[in-house]
Amino acid sequence: MRKSVFAVLISAFLLAFHEGGESTTYIPHDWPETQYDFENNPLTEEKIFLGRVLFYDPKLSRDEMISCASCHSPYNAFTHVDHALSHGVFDSIGNRNSPALMNLAWQASFMWDGAINHLDMQALAPISHPDEMASSISEVVDYLNQTDHYRSLYFQAFQDSAATGELTLKALSQFMLTMVSSSSKYDQVKNNIASFNLQELAGYGLFKTHCNACHQEPLFSTFKFASNGLPVDTILNDLGRFKITNDSSHLYQFKIPSLRNLAYSFPYMHDGRFKSITEIINHYTTEKEANLNVAPELQKPMELTANEKIDLTAFLLTLTDSSFVFNKAFNYPRDLYLNLKKD
Repeated sequence: MRKSVFAVLISAFLLAFHEGGESTTYIPHDWPETQYDFENNPLTEEKIFLGRVLFYDPKLSRDEMISCASCHSPYNAFTHVDHALSHGVFDSIGNRNSPALMNLAWQASFMWDGAINHLDMQALAPISHPDEMASSISEVVDYLNQTDHYRSLYFQAFQDSAATGELTLKALSQFMLTMVSSSSKYDQVKNNIASFNLQELAGYGLFKTHCNACHQEPLFSTFKFASNGLPVDTILNDLGRFKITNDSSHLYQFKIPSLRNLAYSFPYMHDGRFKSITEIINHYTTEKEANLNVAPELQKPMELTANEKIDLTAFLLTLTDSSFVFNKAFNYPRDLYLNLKKD
C-alpha cells in the first residue's frame, strides 16, 4: 500500500542523512501517493549508501571517466550547467540535456521521451548509451565483483557479496529515491512557516492562471508528455516521444519537467537551448509555429507585461530548495575512499 510508504521514506531519509547532520527533508502530508513500489525494494541505510557509491563511480563507464554524477551533479539539482547537451566517454556529446533528478518516487516514466517506465531500469540507458557511459550491465557487474570494497558493500546491503545486475540497479534506485526536494520557500509558505512577499504573491497568481495546467502543484509537473512549441533543432531533429511510440500525435512531445530548483538547473529544455528563466518565459509569451504539435494549453501565448514577467520569475525562484542542493548526504562518499587509501 503506497500511502504507508511515506513513513518508510521518512525513516530512510533519517538513515541516509545521518552523515550530513540535521536534515530538513520531509514528505508533506498533502503530496500525492508515490508511484514507486517500495515493497519490492525496501529502503535500508546500507542499500542507499551502496547506491550512492555506485552513483559517483566513474569506473562504471568504458573510459573510467564518467559517472552518473558527471551529468547529474548534486549542486545543480542533479543535472549539469556547463553545456547544453550531456557529455560522455572519450569527450563524446549526447543528444539531450540531462534531466534534473528529484522527487523520482512520484514518477512513473523516465527520460525526456519516457523510454524507461521503471526507476529500477533507468540506469541501464546511460550505462549502455555509446555517447554516455558506453558500457553494459554485465561489464559493470564484472568490475564490481572484482573489487574488494564493493564485495563488502554488497554483503552489508544484501547479505551476499556477489553483485548482480538486479541488485546494482536496485541500489542505484535506493539512492535516487532519497533525492526529495520539499523544503523550498514555497513549501515553507504552504506549511505556514514563511510568507510570500507582494511580488512573489503576484507571481503565484500568474503561475496558477498560466502555468499550473502542465506544472501542477505540489510537484510542479504532471510528468506527462507535451509539445511546448519549440522550433525544431535542425541538427538534432529530435522527434521526442514519437521515437518511442511511433504515434504521430506524439511528435515533438517531451516529458514535462518539474519547475522546482530552476535557479540551479539551467540550461533548460530537452536540448538546453535556454540559459535563463527569462528566456523560458519569453518563449511562452510568443506565437508558436503552426506546424508543430503544440499542447492545447499553449496554442495561445501568455499575455504578460514586463512587470508581470518579473513577478512570475520571483515566484518561480521560491521553488529553490538550497537545503536539497547542498545536502551532504547526497555528496561524493569521500570517507569511504579515504578509508580505502589508509588501508
